[in-house]
Parts: sequence; C-alpha cells; structure tokens
Amino acid sequence: MIFSQTFITIIILGTLVGAFITNFIADALNVKHLKPSLPEEFKDHFDDRTYLKSQNYLKTNTRFGLIVSTCNLIVLLAFWFSGGFQVADGFVRSFEKGPVISGLIFTAILLGLKLILSLPFSIYSTFVIEEKFGFNKTTPQLFATDLVKSILLSVLFGGVLLSVIIFLLESGGPQAWMMCWAAGAVFLIAVQYIVPTWIMPLFNKFTPLEEGPLKQAILAYADSIDFSLSNVFVMDGSKRSSRSNAFFTGFGKNKRIVLFDTLIEEQTIDELVSVLAHEMGHFKKHHILKRMAWGIVQMGVIFYLMSLCISHVPLFQAFKIEIPSVYAGLIFFSMLYAPVDLFTSIIMQVSSRKDEYEADRFAVQTLKRSAPLIQALKKLSAHNLSNLTPHPFYVFLNYSHPPVLNRINTLRQISPSPGDVSRV
Repeated sequence: MIFSQTFITIIILGTLVGAFITNFIADALNVKHLKPSLPEEFKDHFDDRTYLKSQNYLKTNTRFGLIVSTCNLIVLLAFWFSGGFQVADGFVRSFEKGPVISGLIFTAILLGLKLILSLPFSIYSTFVIEEKFGFNKTTPQLFATDLVKSILLSVLFGGVLLSVIIFLLESGGPQAWMMCWAAGAVFLIAVQYIVPTWIMPLFNKFTPLEEGPLKQAILAYADSIDFSLSNVFVMDGSKRSSRSNAFFTGFGKNKRIVLFDTLIEEQTIDELVSVLAHEMGHFKKHHILKRMAWGIVQMGVIFYLMSLCISHVPLFQAFKIEIPSVYAGLIFFSMLYAPVDLFTSIIMQVSSRKDEYEADRFAVQTLKRSAPLIQALKKLSAHNLSNLTPHPFYVFLNYSHPPVLNRINTLRQISPSPGDVSRV
C-alpha cells in the first residue's frame, strides 16, 4: 500500500470538510422540512403550543450544533497544520518512556484537549438549552460528579484496552492485528456484562419495580413469550432530565429491562407493557447479538486495515510527525478510516431502523393489538419534543429509529385485531 503524503492529506481533509458540508446540508433540509400545521395523527397529544415548542427546540439545537461542529473543525485543522501533533509527540518523547506509557500520555493529551474544547459547549447545552425547554434537572454538582466518573472510567477501561493494543502491535509481528481483534472482541463482550452490573449503578439508582398491577402485567407478558425475567428496574432518570425512555441491556443473568421513572409517571399500564414488549422484541429477534456480531466483524476489518497503514511513513508526514510510532498511528488511522466509517455507520443506521420496525411488529403480534404502543409513541414524542416531520436525508444519515409517524403508520398496517381502537 503506497499512498503519498499529499494524497493522504487530501483524503483526510476532504473527509473532514465533506462531512461538515454534508451534515450542514442535512440540518438545513431538516429545518426547512418543518411543517407549519400539526399532523392530524398527533392532535390528541400535541397542542399548537407544544408543537411550536418542539420546532423551536429543533431549530435551537440545530443552530447550536452548527456552532459546535464549526469550532471543532477549525480547532482540529489549526492544531493539525500548526504542527500540534508533533508538539504533543515531542513532549511525550521527552519523558523517554516505552511505547505503551508514551502512547497513554499522547492519547491523554489529545483527549484532554478535546475535553477542554467540548466542556463549555456541554455546559451550555445542559444548563441553557435543556433548561430553557424544561428538560434539565441536572445540578452543577451532579454534572461535575458525572464528568469525574466518566473520566476515571475512561482512564481505567480505555487505558487498559489501549495498553494491550499498543503492546500487541509493537510485539506481535505480522499476526498482531488478529491478536488485537481477539482482545477487542473479548473486551466488547465483557463490557456487556460489566456495564449493567457495575458501571450504570455508578451514575443512576436502579430500584426493582415495586409489587403491583404494573409489575404483574409485565411479568405475565414476559412469561407469555417465554422471556426469562426475574425483575424490572426503575431508573431515577428524573435527577438529570425530564425526558422519558426505556431500554434493554446485558445478557444472561445480567440482562435487565429498565424503565425511566419519568416514563412510569406518564404512561398507562398497557402502554408501558407495549413499550417493554418492543424492548423484549429486540432480544427475541436477536437484534442485540446481531449488532454485537457485526461490531466484532467490523473491528476485525479495522485492525487489519490498521496493520497495513500503521507503519506507513507518509501517514505520519501528513500530520507533520517526525518519528513514526504505533500510538500516533492509531490516532491518524482513525482519521484516515473516516470515509469507511461513515459508510458503515449509514449501513448500521439502516439496519437499526429495520430492527425497530421488527421489534414493533413483535410487540403488536404478541400483544394482539397496536393501540397501546401507538399511544405510547405519541406520548413520548410530545413529552420529548420530538421532530414529527424530519427530512428523509437527515433520517438517512442520523436516525437509528424510524420517524415516529412512519412507525405509527406501519403499526396500523399490522394484522388488524378485534377491539383494536387504533384502527377504528
């Protein structure tokens, strides 16, 4: 593989600028696609004031996102072409440590600079935009605590994985990429068990759902589809945001279904069961395993391509680095890989939207009615100020879930059942 310094520079620069322009176009189309009139389907849950608020929320976030992405691009290009990577590498090399320690320091410097740049934007988003539209419940103390915990976890888990990868690439020879692939796959699988049990409780309190009609209805439904479920957990999401959601995570004995406390407050028992039926559908249809398998395959491709590029001198010259190194090569390869990553992410988005439709279908067919799930989706849309009319190009690039109106229309077409008022 022989690419010149100029060619690599053009590819990476073109990707960065191209992605910026593409996202700008998608954002502009998305805002322009807003409809002045509330869609008829949502008139039972949106009023004109809420609908206008949801559109203002989208416009505000779009403008803010443009500012953030512009600043990020300008800073990255300035850092790159002013020789910032070489300065950081020279500083790291002054310690005269081995490749693993040097790689950890180099990566920490770059991530630290990125954190410094992103922190003001994160603070503004949380305490100004989210506050303005009634979502934010995070206190400054909680924000700071979350930040510290996130940094410590990144240092612990990210540091261990990065150390292993650098060591293997330095000493593993021609087969190093395969060893990195194996290590990465083990890490990815382990995370599925570690996160629900150890990581998530560091940020939120998970309380078993109390005995009562809701728990009985959920367990009865789980039993009807042969879904092993010992408990359902309620997460105190309201301490950070008033948004509502539910999710499924983990495997085996560590798998758990989680309801936000805010979701329980606004949904009926039938609606909550339908939401969880959708989440269980992801598991029963093997969507989680499929995504993990795809992630592992993609990881193997990345490590193989990385092995071809990581010692390619022009790659380092493109970033003004004088002495090639594995740790710097990891960073630069991630930027060179960006066009492929964009393509694969779009494929993943398409697959994810397909999975959401399939989970919806599973919920309706096992519950034998679609009305509760339709009502739940409408309530979630109103409560979270969702965009009801996103532009198809924006959806294509960014949506892991189909637009809510598309989901509702599809739900109405699934095998009509007697007594399903959503079809009357």
